[in-house]
Amino acid sequence: MKTKQPLLTPYQMGDLTLKNRLIIAPMTRSRCNNSDHTPTELQATYYKQRASAGLIISEGSQVSKRAVGYVNTPGIYSETQVKGWKKVTDEVHKENGSIFIQLWHVGRVSHPDFHDGELPLAPSALNPNSKSFTPQGFKDTVTPKEMTLEDIETTIQEFKNAAINSKKAGFDGLEIHSSNGYLFHQFFNNCSNKRTDSYGGCIENRARFFFEVLDEIIKVFPENRIGVRFNPSMHNLHGIDIDEETIPLFEYVMEKLNNYNLAYVHLSEPFTDVSNVEYAVKNIAKHFRPIYKGTLIINSNFDQEKGNKIIEDNLADLVAYGKLFISNPDLPKRFSENLPLTKWDSETFYSDSGEKGYTDYPNYNK
Repeated sequence: MKTKQPLLTPYQMGDLTLKNRLIIAPMTRSRCNNSDHTPTELQATYYKQRASAGLIISEGSQVSKRAVGYVNTPGIYSETQVKGWKKVTDEVHKENGSIFIQLWHVGRVSHPDFHDGELPLAPSALNPNSKSFTPQGFKDTVTPKEMTLEDIETTIQEFKNAAINSKKAGFDGLEIHSSNGYLFHQFFNNCSNKRTDSYGGCIENRARFFFEVLDEIIKVFPENRIGVRFNPSMHNLHGIDIDEETIPLFEYVMEKLNNYNLAYVHLSEPFTDVSNVEYAVKNIAKHFRPIYKGTLIINSNFDQEKGNKIIEDNLADLVAYGKLFISNPDLPKRFSENLPLTKWDSETFYSDSGEKGYTDYPNYNK
């Protein structure tokens, strides 16, 4: 492969100059096994090791206690958590890296075990019939509580407060996790949103909550330091199913985002085989590239060759890698020099085993 690979060229993202086009995808790692759900020196080491990426997008971080839905995941709603994340951003910046935090609310994918027995929040009282990763292991999800207008307003403010805390913690920007069957995605899709008020029904109403959150966060961070993530063709996961209005909704959202000056839109190719799923888009980058005029990140099972090709073909500007960055902290160097790649250990992806499968993957030494 040629030395001058598209993935390894710099990219101007708003007022941030990225040293390459390899992005670390946000990945849940379940290593914050402390009572405060706070990043520690372990997380600071993990992200520092990977600071040669063009941009790090952190693991999802809860905007409030009500947003929690997975065991041992970090938050960004307390001063203790802010201080913990500040250790992370300081270490990344010492290595001349850039890091965004991903703001997260799982909605109905949570479980009462996380909320002192109270039901998780959702657009409508519809059980996703999925599994929740609780401190006692995987449990069946339950029928959630339909959010009141007051709940919605409170949640909007929780996202804004999380943005304020993210700035205090030294993040270069943030990503709104509006993907993968979590709260925003639940508002988007008909299968999870049966509301009859201004947050349900037509496409514009189902997108309303997302844009109200975005407009509040813009009061904290400049638009060009805010990214958003979507998974338009997600199907048969976390209770999300595609119907005839699913793709038109995402087309509406992407068109409307052209009115903003965002850092990027981050899209995932389908997680499952949707080749025989009616209404699904099989090639997300190709479909949405002509619609959205700003910076586009694409994600899901890209290798070195496919990553370079999609940029060459101008179907994306940046490529997000997950598993490869877990086991290859120096991935840009390995791509640059066409070095062998270390295989990841999937058994340690979500674990409280500390360094094992987390910070013990070495850089390549010839």
